[in-house]
Amino acid sequence: MSVDREELLSQAAELLTRRPTSSMDEIARAAGVSRATLHRHFAGREALVRALEQLGLRRLEAALEAARPEEGDAADAVRRMVAEARPLAGFLAFLVTENQLFEPGELHEGWNRIDARIGAVFQRGQEDGTFRLDLTPAWLVEALYSLVATSAWAVQDGKIASRDAVRMTTELLLGGALRRAEA
Repeated sequence: MSVDREELLSQAAELLTRRPTSSMDEIARAAGVSRATLHRHFAGREALVRALEQLGLRRLEAALEAARPEEGDAADAVRRMVAEARPLAGFLAFLVTENQLFEPGELHEGWNRIDARIGAVFQRGQEDGTFRLDLTPAWLVEALYSLVATSAWAVQDGKIASRDAVRMTTELLLGGALRRAEA
């Protein structure tokens, strides 16, 4: 029986989104394969996480494409990005947490592309007077990732309703990022 690697990764992502500390045995069971089959595809957890990172990057890049961040008002672009990333929030939370395990400077080039694209929205907003100048675009990108990830955990724990996650995430982020008139 041939195992579809993409489907295997999707099943692993689904489980790890809900239970990030799942063992390789649990991942294999959730994917409906033996542990030996899982190990034929991924030598260990690190190899699996690296493959999941690739999958996550592809999905996040597709979400960014759908959000059209280069179009329109920067604040509206942030709202669209968060809305498109919402279905990936749990997976993004897992990847953000797992990426903390890797050495500094090991960031995949795909993350650099995504960071640059999101950062450009914040920079555009700073240049047009929408966003505060004292918060760097790089910091705002990290804040966006953190809030999207935290929203996934809050939904999973029943602390917020799924339908409210996008609004609450964007309002908190933009509430801190928007430039206010001086008193």
